[in-house]
Amino acid sequence: MARTFFLVLGLVFTALGIVGALLPLMPTTIFLIVAAGCFARSSPRLEAWLMDHAQFGPTLRAWREQGAIPRPAKVMACAGMAFGFVVFFLTAHPQVWLALVVAAALAACAAFVVSRPSPSR
Repeated sequence: MARTFFLVLGLVFTALGIVGALLPLMPTTIFLIVAAGCFARSSPRLEAWLMDHAQFGPTLRAWREQGAIPRPAKVMACAGMAFGFVVFFLTAHPQVWLALVVAAALAACAAFVVSRPSPSR
């Protein structure tokens, strides 16, 4: 039962990752990292397919082996967060306290991304 649950969850996260690869404001890699983890518990074949994928495999392997994020991905992630905050601020017209909470949460996420090492290979 657990294996089926992780298989379905992996497929859902893979689909979200594929959608994220096509839509500029939706993340890709985080969904594929979660999908690979789900497949590790359910389908070695699908896990191997993701880890060996020409486009996403190197990033997934760098994360799994070193907890590393490539520099271009760090730049894009931080730029996406900044852009998302600007869109939120200009369209939602939040109260100051809410804008500060959202800015602090995004800053914490950006700090985590920036603090990860870059892949060594």
